[in-house]
Amino acid sequence: MKAYIFPGQGAQFSGMGKELYENEIAKELFEKANEIIGFRISDIMFSGTDEELKETKVTQPAIFLHSVILAKTLGDHFKPDMVAGHSLGEFSALVAASALSFEDGLRLVITRANAMQKACELQPSTMAAILGLADDVVERICGEIEEVVVAANYNCPGQIVISGSIEGVDIACQKLTEAGAKRALKLNVGGAFHSPLMEPARVELQEAIENVTVLSPVCPIYQNVDPVPNTDPAKIKANLITQLTGAVKWTQTIERMIADGAAEFVEVGPGNVLQGLVKKVNRATPTSSATTSATTTA
Repeated sequence: MKAYIFPGQGAQFSGMGKELYENEIAKELFEKANEIIGFRISDIMFSGTDEELKETKVTQPAIFLHSVILAKTLGDHFKPDMVAGHSLGEFSALVAASALSFEDGLRLVITRANAMQKACELQPSTMAAILGLADDVVERICGEIEEVVVAANYNCPGQIVISGSIEGVDIACQKLTEAGAKRALKLNVGGAFHSPLMEPARVELQEAIENVTVLSPVCPIYQNVDPVPNTDPAKIKANLITQLTGAVKWTQTIERMIADGAAEFVEVGPGNVLQGLVKKVNRATPTSSATTSATTTA
């Protein structure tokens, strides 16, 4: 069985998607996106600076567009048996799997990006990568700290990202290092994503999600907060709403997809970060990057 996976924030690079624009389907979708967003995001993607790509109003829609438009140009070659997306990538996966329309998916991503930015401005907060500790140790130590700090991204065995208030993350980094973490590295991010501090953004996004039509996807989707095969539109909506304050259970997602028969993972979108995470879960599993003509094996 073939699993298609979609990357999240941080995968962007200058020039992303430029080669897709030669395709008529892609060109039409890029122009439609420019119209919906209200500025030529395609120009920023193709020739903008790294700083321009880091802008909140650009980053999330840009990664979404690259992933979804690439999937659309695969045509009959895109026959997923299962899909999943890392954080933002979950929206890309849902559009690629025909659960959300392109237009609704893009509007939700724009709303999500703006809501997250506002939540970040309400309270200074941050995230940190913790390497070399078991999940339960990280969870226990975070749970003992009075400040807000939680395990936010279970990226692969031995790599968890924690998220919370600046003081909470600082205390956790110190305690986790004392507990034997190989590294506790604060990340250059604007806020505490996938933590309770995103509650204002969750409330704002919930209204938008409740007002869109979600259909049954063409194959099961494994969602971040509940990594089991799912095709129920009501459950998909509920999981999407929970996602902003819930953890990204990526390790558990890949483990479950492999257990359910995934024999190959194809990453659809910029970069190859997710392929590396798959390899850390199961080195023997083949991974590749989607291209419009073929796949490049990694």
